[in-house]
Amino acid sequence: MGLTLTEKILNAHIVDGKAEKGSEIGIRIDQTLTQDATGTMAYLEFEAMGIPRVRTEKSVAYIDHNTLQSGFENADDHRFIGSIAKKHGIYFSRPGNGICHQVHLERFGVPGKTLIGSDSHTPTGGGLGMIAIGAGGLDVAVAMGGGAYYITYPKIVKVNLSGSLSSWCSAKDVILEVLKRLSVKGGVGKVIEYCGEGVKTLSVPERATITNMGAELGATTSIFPSDEITKEFLKAQKREEVWTALSADADAVYDEVVEINLSDIEPAAACPHSPDNIKSVNEIGEMKIDQVCIGSCTNSSLLDMLKVAHILKGKTVHPDVSLSIAPGSKQVLNMLAQCGALSDLIDAGARILESACGPCIGMGQSPNSKGISLRTFNRNFEGRSGTKDGQIYLVSPEVAAVSALTGVLTDPRTLGEMPKFELPEEFIINDNMVVTPATPDEADSVEILRGPNIKPFPKTSPLDESIECKCSLKVGDNITTDHIMPAGAKILPLRSNIPAISQYCFTVCDEEFPKRAEALGKSVIVGGVNYGQGSSREHAALAPLHLGVKAVLVKSFARIHRSNLINAGILPLTFANEADYDRISEGDDLAFENLKERIVKGEDVVLKNKTTGEEIICKCELTDGTKAIILAGGLLSYTKENI
Repeated sequence: MGLTLTEKILNAHIVDGKAEKGSEIGIRIDQTLTQDATGTMAYLEFEAMGIPRVRTEKSVAYIDHNTLQSGFENADDHRFIGSIAKKHGIYFSRPGNGICHQVHLERFGVPGKTLIGSDSHTPTGGGLGMIAIGAGGLDVAVAMGGGAYYITYPKIVKVNLSGSLSSWCSAKDVILEVLKRLSVKGGVGKVIEYCGEGVKTLSVPERATITNMGAELGATTSIFPSDEITKEFLKAQKREEVWTALSADADAVYDEVVEINLSDIEPAAACPHSPDNIKSVNEIGEMKIDQVCIGSCTNSSLLDMLKVAHILKGKTVHPDVSLSIAPGSKQVLNMLAQCGALSDLIDAGARILESACGPCIGMGQSPNSKGISLRTFNRNFEGRSGTKDGQIYLVSPEVAAVSALTGVLTDPRTLGEMPKFELPEEFIINDNMVVTPATPDEADSVEILRGPNIKPFPKTSPLDESIECKCSLKVGDNITTDHIMPAGAKILPLRSNIPAISQYCFTVCDEEFPKRAEALGKSVIVGGVNYGQGSSREHAALAPLHLGVKAVLVKSFARIHRSNLINAGILPLTFANEADYDRISEGDDLAFENLKERIVKGEDVVLKNKTTGEEIICKCELTDGTKAIILAGGLLSYTKENI
């Protein structure tokens, strides 16, 4: 029996465990990436391990999230990351060089390698044929120190692509179709592997759009084969030497198969407030819009920008629409400038933003009150844009550009036949915004530069024998990390200061939560299905840790957030019977007796609701490795003990 591409790469990297579906494996990590919103904490964690130099093949620190320097905090964080990167053997991509996933695809990604990044959209690298996984910052720190990254050996879903995309239909429409079929929790515990004749019709940037937004499925990652299309892309980036042909065996067996004929794909949109709330553009109709934002790690490639420039050339943005465009990297911006496409964008009335994440994380360009904003981004969670009642629709660059001209949601197929857009034979290569680290001999003389906003990693403690505390908060289904730990221009600068940022924890749901949790000293949070979906931000675990949260009891978890809770030493529990969710209310007195003993033995945890007198059975499904981490009080404590 043949192997899938996923199995081939994973099996070649296993250093602990066996290649058995559902079992825990530790894999060797070849590359890591961080961004500045999560990077400061990741490097503080790396420092705490006491390892002088990274042990990966390549580690890169990017500055792309907190680029708005409205105070000293972000600039201090950038300076800290730059100095620690230089000292510890990490390449440093300076502010302005571009979005981590776009730049990594262009300059550093290698087919067949493993990559983890402290950003949930790290699976973008799957467009090159990498196993690229989003993770918490502490997991990345451990990997930089040479430690294995642990995951559950995944189920593998084959998405068989046939046909080819029609004019003005795009890769964004493909992943929206996958989301429509599988939902935001349909990929949990799975890798999405794209196969079939249709793969050959998609460029690497188009493949990367699809793997990028595969994060919204809850999937471990997504991957395309590495073929002649991949080789041509790497050759154009003057990196042909890293190319390897990689694909699944013809007789590979998959756990699920999804059939998609690209010829049937139509322009679509994800409607508020979830990436899987999909309707066709024609189904929605000519809805009046207020804003259009084009960019993000999903859709900011040169190919995307050339299509947008073609649509806008010689025309003017509708007077009722604000259009902003953020090219994904300095390379993309340079090439737009040299070919004249940048002038076409400016002439049409677009507001050109720097090559960074920007509006995607609420860092500027928030829409007006109740404003309808079309965005080429990957998430449209409520309030993420910075406007609580903003109505965010996720669309392709083609839909976004033509709608910016008409002032209403518009099907780009009204433009007629699409001209052929091709990637250049050679990209402009200028890596002068990537700082090479110091040599080992030079490293001792490098000073780490810390600002006053940079605070140490929160203190953790070993698991208590028993826990008695109140339920400090009860929330519903599909709680995102934006609910738990909001982003945006006001809050993101506090990412390196857990005590300060914790005061915003869950304020989207309950403004009084931080004060209440602190006053209680220790507490439990109760939630519904798919708790913690969205970003990889470990701050959504570290802020509750600082506020005294000892356990989170829910119907089900999103993968990365559950890992982050374990890494923080917070116990992740699920209801044995989901109906028991209704038997706990906020403010109830709860008790977990003989907790440590039950965890050690791998038994169910018994929760006594002392307010009602009822007993509730909870599951705590830990592997030997994650059990040891929980008992130690978190991954940092465990690593320091076992390093």
